[in-house]
Amino acid sequence: MQRRDFIKNISLASAASSIPILNTKTDNETKTITPTAPKSKIGIGFIGVGMRGQDHVGLCLLRDDCEIVAIADPDAWAITETVSLCEKAGRKKPAVYGNGNYDFLKLLENKNVDAVIIASPWIWHTQQAVAAMKAGKYTATEVGGAFNIDECWQLVNTHEATGSHLFFMENVCYRRDVMAVLGMVKKGMFGEMVHLECGYQHDLREVKFNDGVEVYGGGVEFGEKARSEAKWRTTQSQFRNGDLYPTHGIGPVAQYLGINRGNRFMYLTSTASKSRGLHDYITHHPKGGEAHPNAKVEWKLGDVITSVLKTINGETIIISHDTSLPRPYSLGFRVQGTKGIWMDINQSLHIEGVSEKHRWEKTDKYWGNDKTMKTHDHPLWQKYFPMAEGAGHGGMDWFLINAFVESAKQNIAPPIDVYDAATWLAITTLSEASIAAGSTPQAFPDFTRGRWTERVCKFAEGEF
Repeated sequence: MQRRDFIKNISLASAASSIPILNTKTDNETKTITPTAPKSKIGIGFIGVGMRGQDHVGLCLLRDDCEIVAIADPDAWAITETVSLCEKAGRKKPAVYGNGNYDFLKLLENKNVDAVIIASPWIWHTQQAVAAMKAGKYTATEVGGAFNIDECWQLVNTHEATGSHLFFMENVCYRRDVMAVLGMVKKGMFGEMVHLECGYQHDLREVKFNDGVEVYGGGVEFGEKARSEAKWRTTQSQFRNGDLYPTHGIGPVAQYLGINRGNRFMYLTSTASKSRGLHDYITHHPKGGEAHPNAKVEWKLGDVITSVLKTINGETIIISHDTSLPRPYSLGFRVQGTKGIWMDINQSLHIEGVSEKHRWEKTDKYWGNDKTMKTHDHPLWQKYFPMAEGAGHGGMDWFLINAFVESAKQNIAPPIDVYDAATWLAITTLSEASIAAGSTPQAFPDFTRGRWTERVCKFAEGEF
């Protein structure tokens, strides 16, 4: 596809926000899935077993209620490394589907696969998730990937037509401090919610470029000359201008505000800064320079994307996307209500009538050392910390996989569902459209079809 056609298609798709008609009778590929009895053990198929996929495989290998039945990935190195993981754990070698990009379809025909985890490049997420749900698999997909509003509707429509569940794998919802604050919000400690901030502020320049040997760092190559994320993720920055990765920030914020459960996003506006960071990185890298071919690449993605969202209940939210400039990592959380405020960048809290007037209270990142915050450590973390300790991303990956496995065994609606996925992913497309139209407001579709008024927020209120 030529660049001008790519951009044209993205712009047209971004503008499509009408509600499609749900059609179950004329689609011969769609079928109703009969609910099954709870299982004590499930067979899992993994579509995409690169770095992130192997993280998930590793956690499932530690569980007695999981069997790694099958893996699919077109990259031979990913297959080899994943098979080795299984064998080192003393598990049976999984069935391998590595014959090109579409061999995952054969994995979905495997009757021993009860559930699927998708950790492939973004451009495949919707297609693979839709196929998995149509195949009757309990489906989980990694974050990122919506390229237009129609893809978001495809996820919702397929779930509603088939009865197959979609688990959206937003791990930050399970971060320890994030969950502690969730409990405090529900207890009313911050009063009525007024304003929140979040984002993905992470220097990814070394991730976006490598020399094909080292996974991180090492060079200024991307695309076919690179490996892992640099092979596919960097191209998004070349052709797209919007918040490409909003869900790590908006996921927890949506839980705080009860989005799709008594509240909903109404519209957003987005603005992009100029693009300088990636060019500067290439031209000053030892393996780059002004003469390097990639120094001539025109990067469409602004270095900092700022989006402002408005909810139907009146709260405002600022989301930042900042991945191309030097900076320490931060998701930039700010939770502010009529009685107090929490900000994660300085791990500080202020509760009116409790904290010293006009002074911050310092908190420990994991809430365990400070007397006040230990009281508000989330019950799930208090219960499962010994099991989660040492797992990826500070332990929150353990909670994510645990919630997926327990939900899949019972074949019940997941704590982070298809309506969350569609709504959060829509931010990318809507931000692109807003920027392209001079930062004009873009309305959110109601993916729940009005059911947000009836749905109840139960995230992390049970055993997972």
